Amino acid sequence: MLAKTFAVMCILSFVCALITGRTDALTPAIFAGTSRALDISASLVGMTCLWCGIMNILKKTGAIEMLARLISPVLRLLFPTACKTGNGIYECAASISANLLGIGNAATPFALSALKEMQKDNDGAEKASDDMIMLTLISASPISIMPMTVITLRNSAGSVSPTKILVPVWICSVCGFIITVILVRTLAGICRGKRKHK
Repeated sequence: MLAKTFAVMCILSFVCALITGRTDALTPAIFAGTSRALDISASLVGMTCLWCGIMNILKKTGAIEMLARLISPVLRLLFPTACKTGNGIYECAASISANLLGIGNAATPFALSALKEMQKDNDGAEKASDDMIMLTLISASPISIMPMTVITLRNSAGSVSPTKILVPVWICSVCGFIITVILVRTLAGICRGKRKHK
């Protein structure tokens, strides 16, 4: 889908250049855009590599387990089954920690590992469990204390104050997280009620 979207954008750009008679500006714009995209990608890759390395060090030194114990009340609320069995709970803590730092690229591998572990409690079912759904959705709308990816992008774009977005990000991410948790719990309860009545 992403490839099709970019293809449509390229075709539209070429058509607009023909209509407006600015085909001479098209080639320089393509080269400038490509160069800029490479610069931004390099910045993001560097930041992601750094934080992935830090998260792996924290995991190997046992810091993630300590964090899981520290936020265990929250984890019990979000992932009751995983907390009881222990399957995937440390990976969930690592994923949540990475998302708090705003590095979703580093959080994704931990979330995938957590989902694989949670599948052990799902009795091989093809449908996702409540814990798995919760993890997937809060990974898409996490609380972000330090949105490093956005800050890196703003810095690469030449922002004078790349951290100026912190307060709006805190407000939006907390609201999104709370709404997500409420919706997942509500809809899970409705689905369980329907299954009982069948």
